[in-house]
Amino acid sequence: MPAANLTRTEAEERASVVRVHDYTVALDLTRGPEVFGSETHVTFDAVPGASTFIEASTRAVHAIELNGVALSKDVSDGTRIRLDGLRAENVLRVVSDAAYTNTGEGLHRFVDPVDDAVYLYTEFAVAEANRVFAVFDQPDLKATFQFTITAPDDWQVLSNAPTPLPDAGLADGTAVWEFPAGPVISSYIAAIIAGPYAVWRDVAELPDGRSIPLGLFTRASLARYAEPDVMFETVRQGLEYYEQSYGVEYPYDKYDQIFVPEYNWGAMENVGAVTFNESYLFRSKVSEHRRQQRTVVILHELSHMWFGNSVTMKWWNDLWLNESFATWTSTIATASVTEFTDAWSTFTSVEKTRAAMADQLPSTHPIVATINDLRDVEVNFDAITYAKGASVLKQLVAWVGLDAFHAGIGMYLRKHGGGNATLRDLLDELEVSSGRELTDWSRLWLETAGVNTLRAEFDTDADGRFTAFAVTQTAADDHPTLRPHRLAIGLYDLDDEGSLVRRHRVEIDVDGARTEVPELLGVSRGALVLLNDDDLSYAKIRLDEDSLATAVDHLCDLRDPVARALIWGAVWDTTRDGETPAGDFVRLVLGNISHEDQSSARGTALSQLELALERYIEPAAAEQVAADCGDALWALTVLADAESDAQLQFVTSFIRIASTAPHYDILASLLDGSVALEGLTIDTDLRWELVIALSAGGAATDADIDHALASDDTAKGRQFAATARAARPDPEVKLAAWTRVATDASLSNDMARAIATGWGRSRPAALLEPSIEPYFEMLQRLWSERSYTMAELIVVRLFPSALVTSQLADAARAWLSENDGPPALVRRVSELLSELDRALAAQLCDAAARTDDAQKSASEPR
Repeated sequence: MPAANLTRTEAEERASVVRVHDYTVALDLTRGPEVFGSETHVTFDAVPGASTFIEASTRAVHAIELNGVALSKDVSDGTRIRLDGLRAENVLRVVSDAAYTNTGEGLHRFVDPVDDAVYLYTEFAVAEANRVFAVFDQPDLKATFQFTITAPDDWQVLSNAPTPLPDAGLADGTAVWEFPAGPVISSYIAAIIAGPYAVWRDVAELPDGRSIPLGLFTRASLARYAEPDVMFETVRQGLEYYEQSYGVEYPYDKYDQIFVPEYNWGAMENVGAVTFNESYLFRSKVSEHRRQQRTVVILHELSHMWFGNSVTMKWWNDLWLNESFATWTSTIATASVTEFTDAWSTFTSVEKTRAAMADQLPSTHPIVATINDLRDVEVNFDAITYAKGASVLKQLVAWVGLDAFHAGIGMYLRKHGGGNATLRDLLDELEVSSGRELTDWSRLWLETAGVNTLRAEFDTDADGRFTAFAVTQTAADDHPTLRPHRLAIGLYDLDDEGSLVRRHRVEIDVDGARTEVPELLGVSRGALVLLNDDDLSYAKIRLDEDSLATAVDHLCDLRDPVARALIWGAVWDTTRDGETPAGDFVRLVLGNISHEDQSSARGTALSQLELALERYIEPAAAEQVAADCGDALWALTVLADAESDAQLQFVTSFIRIASTAPHYDILASLLDGSVALEGLTIDTDLRWELVIALSAGGAATDADIDHALASDDTAKGRQFAATARAARPDPEVKLAAWTRVATDASLSNDMARAIATGWGRSRPAALLEPSIEPYFEMLQRLWSERSYTMAELIVVRLFPSALVTSQLADAARAWLSENDGPPALVRRVSELLSELDRALAAQLCDAAARTDDAQKSASEPR
């Protein structure tokens, strides 16, 4: 069920009444598979005579005492406890039973099918700590947390404070861990992890002589994939980088990293006990992009120890301060101190693409979003908060200078360490360090929504030299803000060896609808004019006609990976915007992808190719285009260097877009070993990719899936098997899969995801048409009955996105016209409709281009 929804007004009122000192929490984790015992003592000051409430989502309440007086259980409604007649100093005791979850919220319980071992972990963001103990669950009511845990004596038990030796003197095979009081923190970054985890330990020796204990934990059945050397070394690199950059010591006593099952997030920055999604334990070979992504995530969570944990937002409207900063600083740290020196080109390829997509949805919002309640927070863990915010921070660094930025961050962390702060507090320090006034900058960049489009307008003389040059800036009608940009303009030419290289660059301030660039007058224009060179600002760019032709013809000759990423992104933007036919983008990818040497850019382009084939190509041509693309990708796979990153990425993409009988024959041959490529190992995850693709194509039976599962009967293997079964092109299979995800509340989060993923892989897409009516009929009921995490998962995953039809669009529009809430549900449906409308427009653009091409071909003399 959904937990109580805290509003900002309630939080502000409560913060004006209450000041919390400490929590003492005892949890008994030995009471079986459904509930655990929870006892909370909380001491807090209050305005004498005031009333307030504390959150406690309970299965049963056994006792509530305020200042030694027993309260009626009627003061609890199952999610909140009413507290009246408060004193200046108060002690509250709450004894209850609380429920485990299988949805990744509160205290999640998982049983490993490999060995039947039980693993527990908490996830308290945004406000889920109250599922485990009574708590004033808002970020500005910080306190210390002292946990006492009763659990089986062969478990590892972790929290934010260093783990004590357990009292193992109990006769029933249990033990008690009594942790010291941890640091003063917000409730959403407290944590408990418990179970028979495999463990590795190390130490980070810092330049000032301090030693930080490091821990790494995985399920026992996944221990061989842990890579402790990689994990520990990345943390050591990050600790040294962050301390040197900001001049502030690591603020806590230890740093544990725990890989946990059935996790909804990539990772979570619990103080000193970071939890990671197990997908970052690589059971099989992965691309270099995926390895780099893991490094960025490790450094992202580490950076939160300073920015977000030591200094925390007062309310969730400044969530972006946590996440945008961590995204930006983990990228610069990755590029600076790890093997992945190309992290900024990845940022351009991945983060800025995600940001621009989100910024063109009807639900786009300012980076500093309006957060009225917890439901608003949940939907704002999005690409605006993370990717756009980080992109804008990159622009801020260009605006004030890197040294000034680092200095301002250091002052901010030192002044507010251990407490809460606001955006204004940060801007004050950056203004001091840089000498730049940032109020207007903040208003334009952080407090308005939408992405600008930049174009170069110029004239040249007979010798090709600029006689006029200006940068024009436009904005969408519904978000008309024009912003100041610090950006570079690069002029590129072909050298004697055929490489496209930059021969001139200027860096300028752009503001308003038109900015003249006198610095370029008299300069030869060259073959390619690239706005936002080096990717300093956040904007969509449009290339002039000649530059676009050069970029398309010579993309593989452009040596700078960031410049290539900008070109890939610009052409993809025009494809999504219905300005460039999707067929042209397909040809760009197939003509250049074999020469792209950056794993992230290659992976992004291949993912975009898959999306274009599924949604943007004219339906009448889609089957043939997909067949041709499959043929081309298989050829690229065969020609790729043995054991190369490109080989793995090409074969994975081929598997996903395979659509013809010859394609499925190749997949089957790869699976049974009758076709083998030098350097390509059909390992566990690649085997499942083949099985799922064959099942989706009607070329695999339940027996085939059972055979694959027999060799990988793990939690992940069972999820893959569920995906494969739901992918079969059978109307009854599709109906059963859809119904199970929509109605079976016993499904874990990961299993629901797996089944829905298979259901959505539908060839033909028409198999999903029967779901349209029941989908919209279930939405309101689903949203009222399920937790936010599960409701959102089902709403997004069971929308039949593969169906790019006016019928589906009309049904979505009709639902939106009849439903004005809840806001988060309406937002998700409007986003899905927006992407559907975009796909319909892209198909029209592609169809028009194909008609024009056909007419030109018919008119040519023979």
